[in-house]
Amino acid sequence: MLKTIKYKIFSLFSDLVFHLKRWQHTKNLPALESRDRIIIETLKRDGVYATTLADLGLDFSAELLKAANYQLSRIRNPNNEHLAEKWPHITTVTGLPEFYNWATQKRLLSIIENYIGVPITFHGVHLRQDFPSDHQFGTLLWHSDAEDRRLIKIFVCLHNVEEKTGTFEYIPRSLTPLFSLKYWRLYYHLFKSSYMGIDNEIVKKIIPQSAWKSCPGPAGTVIFVDTKNTLHHGTVRSETRSTLFFCYTANPPERPELCTQFWDDTHPKAEVTVSEVEKTLVQQSKS
Repeated sequence: MLKTIKYKIFSLFSDLVFHLKRWQHTKNLPALESRDRIIIETLKRDGVYATTLADLGLDFSAELLKAANYQLSRIRNPNNEHLAEKWPHITTVTGLPEFYNWATQKRLLSIIENYIGVPITFHGVHLRQDFPSDHQFGTLLWHSDAEDRRLIKIFVCLHNVEEKTGTFEYIPRSLTPLFSLKYWRLYYHLFKSSYMGIDNEIVKKIIPQSAWKSCPGPAGTVIFVDTKNTLHHGTVRSETRSTLFFCYTANPPERPELCTQFWDDTHPKAEVTVSEVEKTLVQQSKS
């Protein structure tokens, strides 16, 4: 009991320090382009902002998609049809230039730092395949992420996002302000699950399904999410969904041990780029 009380006191003090740092860093935030202010405003209100690569207009987007589709073509068939619960297949692609260049360009980092409010760090990117399922488990349950007090994950969808591929679904933060009864009811159930996630039936009793939001769209849909402060999940799907997951936190994050998976050996790493293959083919054609 005493240990729990000490942890709570330390946690509250740590949060206070973080908010003080955000206030102190306000004058040092990087300049934000006027077209990007709506991203910040929407994230602050609802925790999620959805757009497309074309509308976002960042550099290196064509190279990003080309490299992602090439890496997808290299993934072997998982042979998981016999499994009742098909866990995601994740490949770490952080070290490949097509992904790193897109993720670390100045305009994108400025958007994220303006939202998080302190100096940030980019941890890496996963290429993730989520498989068909007829029930909720894992990240199909409603949950929040724990890497930091405030963070951004960017999902770039590589196929059309619709019901059969499982849309990203969330509870807008505007519906569950911090000091509301709905917020505490949701997070009490999440606490009871040991933060492993809660199912649709529990959430329906607190937030009606009509208020849930999803992010359907074409291939190239981009979703900015504060996955710490926005309750979210992937929906049950009948077809495989392929997505890039980019992760950004404060520097340093509250839970750095949860961020290493984006660059260490937790998941297999992609080591060959599409540009290297093209160079090899050109050389072979000349020989």
